[in-house]
Amino acid sequence: MVHIGQLIEQELRRQRRSVSWFAKELYCDRTNVYKLFRKESIDTLLLYRISCILSHDFFKYYTDDFVSDNKP
Repeated sequence: MVHIGQLIEQELRRQRRSVSWFAKELYCDRTNVYKLFRKESIDTLLLYRISCILSHDFFKYYTDDFVSDNKP
């Protein structure tokens, strides 16, 4: 199962971006970003916005998980 919050946090750290920067880009408070990191699932529109901000396709994790779960 995909834990999207952890994947977002990992990508943010991989890019060496700060939580403050990310919160500003999302138009939210830093505390909301930390809450986001703990979420196992999030709204698709929010995930799309995050994918655009970080230039990273987070939807692929669900696709990859779906494909691996449905292999014969």
